[in-house]
Amino acid sequence: MDLLSGISATSGALNAQRTRLDVIAQNIANARTTRGPDGRAYQRRVVSFESELLRSSSPDGRGNSGLSTVRVAGIGTDTSPGQRISDPGHPDADAQGMVTLPNVNLAFEMVDLITASRAYEANLSVAKNSRQMAMKTLEIGR
Repeated sequence: MDLLSGISATSGALNAQRTRLDVIAQNIANARTTRGPDGRAYQRRVVSFESELLRSSSPDGRGNSGLSTVRVAGIGTDTSPGQRISDPGHPDADAQGMVTLPNVNLAFEMVDLITASRAYEANLSVAKNSRQMAMKTLEIGR
């Protein structure tokens, strides 16, 4: 039996939440970017996750530990339209004087940031507790 199999499962979740935190930070940083490299307003990015079955060698030879983790399936773009405001003096205003803002809602991003941060902390706690249990198990064997 692999004593540290829980760390393998939670490491995937830690990486996924780190990616989510990075994407949220990018969304917040670009909340007022009205012109990107493509010439349009920034479009909010979203992370999608999927479950992944972890394979490891087991004593019975089946090669399946039954553990699963989460991983990033992809980073997509939120296609909802951004708010349009009237600002004829803005360099990115169209012929009618309207400027399209990014579709980033800062309140939603902050809630998402807190949720991702708490999920990261919970997975980190699992890794720390798994390590402590493995160390205690080694101490018993002495």
